[in-house]
Amino acid sequence: MSKICNITLKKTIVGNNRSHAMNATKRKFFLNLHKHKFWIPEDKKFIKLYLSTKGMRIIDKNGITATLQKVNKLKKNKKI
Repeated sequence: MSKICNITLKKTIVGNNRSHAMNATKRKFFLNLHKHKFWIPEDKKFIKLYLSTKGMRIIDKNGITATLQKVNKLKKNKKI
């Protein structure tokens, strides 16, 4: 499983740990991902998504069907 949010399309980024002497060592900043099941009333079925907490808040605000339609349009435009 790749660590990518299905809604926001965010992924792990790379940065540095800095010591007091300003030595830099590579590190990764991971997302706060959760596996969640959503009910799709139009299709009468559940779907499983890997979401960041930001993605969950977007779904709570806009609804699952509207959010999925927006994400599908984004994916077509970006050709992911």
